[in-house]
Amino acid sequence: MIVFRGNAVLPEGIAERDVLVEGGRIASVEEVRADRELSFGDRIIALADDEVLLPGLVDTHVHVNEPGRTEWEGFASATRAAAAGGVTTIVDMPLNSIPATTTLDALEVKREAAEGQCFVDVGFWGGAVPGNVGDLAALHEAGVVGFKCFLLDSGVDEFPPLSGTELDAAATEIARLGSLLIVHAEDGEQILDPAGPGYADFLASRPGPSEGDAVARLVEVAEATGCRIHVVHVSGAEALAVLAAHPGVLSAETCPHYLTLSEADVADDATEFKCCPPIRSGDHQDRLWAALQDGTLRCVVSDHSPATADLKLTGDFRTAWGGIASLQLGLPLVWSGARKRGIGLAEVVGWMATATADLVGLRRKGRIAVGADADLVVFAPDEAWTIDAPALEHRNPVSPYHHREVTGRVRSTWLLGERIETDEEPRGRLLGGKLR
Repeated sequence: MIVFRGNAVLPEGIAERDVLVEGGRIASVEEVRADRELSFGDRIIALADDEVLLPGLVDTHVHVNEPGRTEWEGFASATRAAAAGGVTTIVDMPLNSIPATTTLDALEVKREAAEGQCFVDVGFWGGAVPGNVGDLAALHEAGVVGFKCFLLDSGVDEFPPLSGTELDAAATEIARLGSLLIVHAEDGEQILDPAGPGYADFLASRPGPSEGDAVARLVEVAEATGCRIHVVHVSGAEALAVLAAHPGVLSAETCPHYLTLSEADVADDATEFKCCPPIRSGDHQDRLWAALQDGTLRCVVSDHSPATADLKLTGDFRTAWGGIASLQLGLPLVWSGARKRGIGLAEVVGWMATATADLVGLRRKGRIAVGADADLVVFAPDEAWTIDAPALEHRNPVSPYHHREVTGRVRSTWLLGERIETDEEPRGRLLGGKLR
């Protein structure tokens, strides 16, 4: 038995509690008792006055890239970064690895690559691409948490987008399976080639209405097929307007970069800031925060999509890889922004742990509650520090957050009641099937 004693973020809010852990699960959550009797070998972990116990975060949007592009990021480096950032479960995206996770055989290749390398628990998305509707059932049976698709070019040849009729067919099958479809929602017909290399050119090439119109199309698909559809990485007001006008039809997420950065932060050659959809104005950012608070947006996830420096730091937004590495940084970034807006830590945990776990059906994750996995984080919410990109656990030291000051430091991360030590043997499990 381990007893974590101190302030804890519980489903009902923050309270001082004894959190009792036994056999890798939370056995009870009780009022603090100084006279608690412990058996031989039991121990109390007393949190410091400036620490809070959180449930481990669940990041459902991570591009690990192994196998095939492991020089961008691999399971060992990604899960070390996750643990350092208080993330105890990640769900790996089906693209950027080679092969893409669009068949049962490809899933097995990916699971074999991950086996024995993971410091946190890892689940997997399947992919919906042209011609693989017949593969979705086998992937579902093998334990993928759902299926990802694009409505426009994904950036890699091995993961092409779905046409309108292909989207309808995939959604119909996914609804039959009782699974979840997650969608990169931009209307490809509105996306232009940037007129020049600078950020203003890139931003103008991916206008906000392209996102809003794509989300409107997804509303139609969800209503026609009954498919559960989730919109990934919402960046701005146009998509939010459609979501708010159709409550309960779709769910949606946003990311730390949209909540933290604005176009005013991006120099013309600062391609470390490139992502798709792009980082927009401060007004869009304010609306994203409001949408999280009113429930229009459900989750905050990293969309960790790293690449090597030669692909990322080209200085030309037309050629640079589009993706931001932030797996280790999500919690301090979002908490820093939240506290400035008077938003509590319990709300942040709800967006980054509980809601994400629920999205993919991991009911024993993302909460401090009896019966839940003892995935826990000791967090110092008031500790200020400066991000040093080369010191992060990400494989490539490329970050738009380099030298950025943040508040909130992860001091230790625990998986199934045991502290994660990244210089020891990895203990993370590959989730799927009974491990849900």
